[in-house]
Formats: sequence, structure tokens, C-alpha cells
Amino acid sequence: MAKASAPGRTKTRLVPPLTYEEAAGLNTAFLKDVAANLAAARAAGAPVASYMAYGPPGTEDFFLDALPHDVGLIETWRPGFGECLFHAVRALFDRGHEAACVLNADSPTLPTGLLLDLAARLARPGDRAVLGPAEDGGYWVLGLKAPHRRLFEAIDWSTERVAAQTLARAAEIGLPVEILPTWYDVDDRASLRRLVAEVLHGETPDPDAPPLHPAPATAAFLRDAFARTDLAARLDDARLPQREVA
Repeated sequence: MAKASAPGRTKTRLVPPLTYEEAAGLNTAFLKDVAANLAAARAAGAPVASYMAYGPPGTEDFFLDALPHDVGLIETWRPGFGECLFHAVRALFDRGHEAACVLNADSPTLPTGLLLDLAARLARPGDRAVLGPAEDGGYWVLGLKAPHRRLFEAIDWSTERVAAQTLARAAEIGLPVEILPTWYDVDDRASLRRLVAEVLHGETPDPDAPPLHPAPATAAFLRDAFARTDLAARLDDARLPQREVA
């Protein structure tokens, strides 16, 4: 699930400490690393096809320029986020795939092993959902064997209730759900600091966790930003307020 990079319109929850231009650049790096992570899963044997469900309309050229040519594009711009997600899922089944996943674009270091686990669970026979919870109460992935619209209805999107409500919708329709390990989104100063520690310093909060995706595009972007700007000081300045743009 991807939004074309544009200053003031992408990753605005990271402004500050980032500038709007830096937030847009980081968004592009994230998209490249998500695509690279899916390619790594495919190289490791997972039968994975990669798509970006993107918006806003008219930004296809951005994705064609930024991403490998084997990443398909599905224009997904609907009145509500749940409608966007379901449209993406439906489009994947319409293209003949036996399972469909909606994956966030905010977790560039997500361990590739989790994608392999996801693919293996969805390859088994029988209808099910596979959900990867996010630390903020949302989810980093939802995989399906059939297009169950109910999973995207009556959800309080962008709140800490998303994963719990999705599980409740699955229970309503009698759909079994398998749960993957929890991961995190990069959407505030604390998670950005964690990302910097991972990609620039090799730090991980759990030494027993599966190997992180190296996120080379994100690492290069951050390394350049630290070298050219005062980002290090801005990232550590707790006096800077968080700011969102609708």
C-alpha cells in the first residue's frame, strides 16, 4: 500500500524532526526497500508476486521510475481506507492469484523470514486469514485466501483498535486467523530513532529475533541526511512538537 512521494503529503507524521522534503525522500526509500524485501523473499523460494497499490491517481510515472519493472501497479484511491484495502485485495484475486496480502510500506527492516512464513501459511489448503500485528495496534500485513469484505468494514482506521477489530470481524464470519510476530511501523520520532539504530548502527532490540532486512535504500538516505544536515540534532531534540498534515 503506497503513496507517491510529495513534500507535505507523505510521511507527515515524521515532520518534525524531518523536513517535508526529507519525509518525502524517506518515503521513496521505504518503497524501494519494501520492493527489495519482497524480491528477497521470492529469491528464497516464496511464490510471491509484487504489486504496489498506489495513489493518488495520475502518479503512475513516479512508481515506474522508482521501482523495479517486475513490480505491478494497482491504482487504489477510494473514499475510505478500508475501501482502498479491499479494492487492492479484490484486484489481486481478479488477476488470478490464489492469495492476496495487503502489506504496509512503513517497515523497511521487516525480517524477510516473516514474509516467507506468511507465504507458507497462505499456501496451505483451506480458507484463512494471516495477520501480522503492529506495535501500535494496527497490522503490518493481512493475508487472505478469499476476498472477505467484512474484514475491512467498521474498522477505526489509524487507531490502536485496528488489529483487534479485524480479529473481531473475522470471528463474526467464522474465518480462522493465524497470527504472525508483531513488528513496528516507522511513523514517529521514537520509531525513526529505532530505525536509525538498526540500519546505521546494526542495533536490534531482540538478539533472538530473525535477521532484519538491511533496507539499503533507507540506510543510504539516512546516511546522506546525517552527513549533509543537522538531522542528528533534530532527531534528539525532544522539544520539537509532532505535527500532522491531513
